[in-house]
Amino acid sequence: MRILGIETSCDDTAAAVVDDGGRVLSSVISSQESFHRKYEGVVPEIASRRHTATIIASVDEALQQAGLTLRDVDGIAVTTGPGLIGSLLIGVETAKALAYATGLPLVGVNHLEGHVMASFVTSPGADEAPLGTDAFPLLALIVSGGHTELVIVTSWFHYRVLGATRDDAAGETLDKFAKFLGLGYPGGPVIQRIGAQGDPDYHAFPRVSLGREGYEFSFSGLKTAGINYVRSISADELSGHLPDIVASFEFAVVRELLSRTSKAVREFRPAAVTIVGGVAANQRLRRGATAIAETHVHFPPMRFCTDNAAMIAYAGLMRIARGERTSLDLDASPSVGIEDCSD
Repeated sequence: MRILGIETSCDDTAAAVVDDGGRVLSSVISSQESFHRKYEGVVPEIASRRHTATIIASVDEALQQAGLTLRDVDGIAVTTGPGLIGSLLIGVETAKALAYATGLPLVGVNHLEGHVMASFVTSPGADEAPLGTDAFPLLALIVSGGHTELVIVTSWFHYRVLGATRDDAAGETLDKFAKFLGLGYPGGPVIQRIGAQGDPDYHAFPRVSLGREGYEFSFSGLKTAGINYVRSISADELSGHLPDIVASFEFAVVRELLSRTSKAVREFRPAAVTIVGGVAANQRLRRGATAIAETHVHFPPMRFCTDNAAMIAYAGLMRIARGERTSLDLDASPSVGIEDCSD
């Protein structure tokens, strides 16, 4: 079985083909970063228009790279949410049109489920083997620009959210701190690059306390603490110790992510931990995760951490394989959660 996946939840137009062995036969991503950089953030109207301009070419390129035509695939999977409604609709309507024209099975996929499914795909040159069916129960830390949550995956399609962010997501926090410092967009990669040269112990940013035990996250207070600290120091100290300040802030974000993940490992004793989403590409997070010694910690291949269609194709393949089909009245759901697609 080979499935075409389409992903347009935010500002990247992506298409991919994955087979039932989890092998990625092609993965195409058309980035819009240059269109949004001058605004220092994603502009939804621009994102929608760029998806419209590139979606068909992206699908064609994914099929061509896989050496296939639409006649050769066995189904179509598309992200239905969460995400920007205008962006989602471009992918959904394209997938529906292709399914209608070809008669291929269609299935809608939750974007967050897609990130978890990235743990099970493989491609040539991958640093680590994908997870197998022995990974359940699986603890997933989903951490990106728009989402931060801990999820227990007891088996295929069974999700329980232990805790999510009450305000800013981790990636959003890094982006906003970078924006305040004038470091450009997107902030995550530049924070990592500059922070790699600094001392994470230079300044102790406060721990986040939510007043009770649990697995929820909150980053708005940490973001405010970072901004207030920068405002409190001289321009000379900022310029002379920028890498140290950035490293200290990055460390504080990673500390919050890993402390709750470690606590969940001790309580739930999962067979494995997977860290997925765009922030999973962060090297400080990857190094720190090795300290969670109680179980195996997995990261998807770097190119499948950020938004991509291979993860959507594989999630769709698993659902189509068990007989799921979505009708052509499929619609986008911008605020849906991962528990909404749980059995």
